[in-house]
Amino acid sequence: MVEPIGLPEQRRVVAATEHYVLRAGAIFGRRFRQVPVLFDLGGRTAGMFKLVGRRGWIRYNPWIFGKYFEENLCDTVPHEVAHFVVHELYGSRGIKPHGRQWRGVMEHFGADQGVTFNLDLEGVPQRQQRTHPYRCGCRVHDVSSTRHNRVLRGQGSYYCRLCGGGLAYAGSLHAYEHLP
Repeated sequence: MVEPIGLPEQRRVVAATEHYVLRAGAIFGRRFRQVPVLFDLGGRTAGMFKLVGRRGWIRYNPWIFGKYFEENLCDTVPHEVAHFVVHELYGSRGIKPHGRQWRGVMEHFGADQGVTFNLDLEGVPQRQQRTHPYRCGCRVHDVSSTRHNRVLRGQGSYYCRLCGGGLAYAGSLHAYEHLP
């Protein structure tokens, strides 16, 4: 099992984050506020710029950093700071997450513009998302909690790729175990 990074490594990540924020300030001729940094991200994602209303922060995955520290210091940190800088410069309306503005910031940083990494995550704790049974005309589907919640909020509907029928919540799967 991979161990998450400790305080000395977290300090290095925070320092690298601050370095890129200061570098962006010099590049764009303005002062950027310091972005809060958290080490609370789990799963398969190494980093994330999170925005809720006007508040924004960067989240890093301490387990992935624990397994690939130098790679993430060089790639993930500028990647997430670039998202922060783009938001500060342009806002979020009409801006694609990895669009030309983001790529431009990454180019200024001299950082890899790849958007995902393809490293072995064996030993890194993974979230297991719960699934919910949904029925179409031909079978029962396992739908993720994310999609299930979208349906409950009226923000999504899903269809079977085989029969084209709409998926409907099937409640307890035990009631449908005899179905194909």
